[in-house]
Amino acid sequence: MTCDLEGIEVPTRLPVFLITTWLLAMLPGASLALMTRQTLEGGLRTARATIAGNATGLLIWSTAASAGLSAVLLADPTAYAVVRIVGGIVLIALGVNTLRASRGTASPHPAPGGGHRSGFWGAYTMGLGTNLGNPKAGVFAISVLPQFVTAQGPVLLSSFGLGVVWALVTACWYLLFTWAVSRGRDLVSRPVVDRGLRVATGVVLLLLGVTVAAGV
Repeated sequence: MTCDLEGIEVPTRLPVFLITTWLLAMLPGASLALMTRQTLEGGLRTARATIAGNATGLLIWSTAASAGLSAVLLADPTAYAVVRIVGGIVLIALGVNTLRASRGTASPHPAPGGGHRSGFWGAYTMGLGTNLGNPKAGVFAISVLPQFVTAQGPVLLSSFGLGVVWALVTACWYLLFTWAVSRGRDLVSRPVVDRGLRVATGVVLLLLGVTVAAGV
């Protein structure tokens, strides 16, 4: 249902859509584990670059969904399997690297505004690749977005607009989450806590990678 304000179609269920996408963003998963890792190892600058990459991935998924490409991908077992396995390998590699880093002597974390050695584009690519490598994002796109697309006006434009809102809502949650993680740097900078968080994050990424690759 929509309401017409001076000729502009406004989805009346937009508040419900905002709540839905916010709750989806809060669900524990690969992106949340990745944001924790990036914040602890590279600071807020690295986390923000990763968030930007993740948001771009959501835009790509939502655009593909609105064009019907996600449905084609999910309908092709071979294509879906390739994307799923590649995404799983990416997550497994991140988990293994995080676990390997936890074995060494924990070094002090960089300043909150500092960068990561991989730079902005390295962190951005990591966020983008992690999102695109997760076919579940495509499932969310084709199952959530169509329920809120207005029946009046250009469907493609409406779908893209909702995709932008989805990306923005998700980015806002991750910005809040990484800020909270960064505020606790004094606590996590303790060697025992630091190593424990790295191990926990690495294990989560590793298990998620295996789960995604196996199609569970």
